[in-house]
Amino acid sequence: MDDRELHEHLIGQQGSRAALNTPVLVLDLDRLERNIAAMQAKAMEKGVALRPHAKTHKSVDIAKRQVAAGAVGICCAKIGEAEVMVDAGIAGVLITSPVAAPAAIARLGQLAGRAEGLMATVDHPQVARAIDAALADSKAMLDVIVDIDPGIRRTGVASAEAAVELARAIADCGHLRLRGVQFYCGVQQHIEDFAARREAIEERTDYLRTVVDALSEAGFPPEIVTGSGTGTHAIDLKLGVFTELQAGSYVFMDTQYLDCDLDGSGEAPFETSLAVDSRVVSANHSALVTIDSGFKSLSTDGGSPRVSSGAAPETVFAFMGDEHGALVGPDIGTSLRPGDLVSLVVPHCDPTVNLYDNYHVVRDGTLVGIWPVSARGRAR
Repeated sequence: MDDRELHEHLIGQQGSRAALNTPVLVLDLDRLERNIAAMQAKAMEKGVALRPHAKTHKSVDIAKRQVAAGAVGICCAKIGEAEVMVDAGIAGVLITSPVAAPAAIARLGQLAGRAEGLMATVDHPQVARAIDAALADSKAMLDVIVDIDPGIRRTGVASAEAAVELARAIADCGHLRLRGVQFYCGVQQHIEDFAARREAIEERTDYLRTVVDALSEAGFPPEIVTGSGTGTHAIDLKLGVFTELQAGSYVFMDTQYLDCDLDGSGEAPFETSLAVDSRVVSANHSALVTIDSGFKSLSTDGGSPRVSSGAAPETVFAFMGDEHGALVGPDIGTSLRPGDLVSLVVPHCDPTVNLYDNYHVVRDGTLVGIWPVSARGRAR
């Protein structure tokens, strides 16, 4: 049975979160909406646009709420995600990873013909020319952003000189229009200490300024400077170089970001809205119980999940295989019994979300909706 067959009858029933089949991805609607409003307010206060990253939530329902709150559009990591969002009526989509494979470039050409405000990143003249050729058939124009490598050598031009070279190549393309640059410091997002993160971002921002200056001197002043993330949003807003932010995980707040002092206050500026609800399936040892969430229910790249309710906060989680996890703590095998509910804060929200078909949206413990993870699996 799928999620709707299992749970649709519970919508609107008071306290129905407790009746959900587990493991299940749960989204607290009130917290989500407060997070969306809080980040939008921070950006607006500084006169900076917000184009949140939908690779985090992969949800048309959440993207529409972000745009309704004032976002200028959304970011997508892959063209498959962008197709889902565009076909759902979301305007202002920026594809943040280079689209370089021939089949993907052909799809990009088709998407540009039907997408309002679509933008794509490029980091190589050859790719720019290939995209331009694909657009010739549809006679569409596409706004493009030069991706700048922040030092991790994943994507992006490697120098200011390369950025200028690429800008000149784009200028020679009849169907491309250069709008600006992208600079995403992914490594720095999760530096836990605020002062250390600020120092690292200030150094990288100095480099970004040299690239912007080189492009401006060559006759290509960037209209858009896009990047940043949940981990560095407060620092980037203060530095004032970005014209728009791409933060994404703020809507959920996973353990990786909860470990970070995001704004120097020592307090989390956003609430934890996402959880995986699980149940105890075995309790035959005094210091250990087994729950029904394992590798297939939780991402493993961000450490371990943490207990948010149902057991003591200091309870230790350990993966026990594909289907199971262990909760370890003094006398936990006597305080928890089979069938008891335990809610977990996820370790890395993006890949955890991608494991599920739907969000189970709750308000005050009551299931109020089932939203599809619209772009689940759209990695190509």
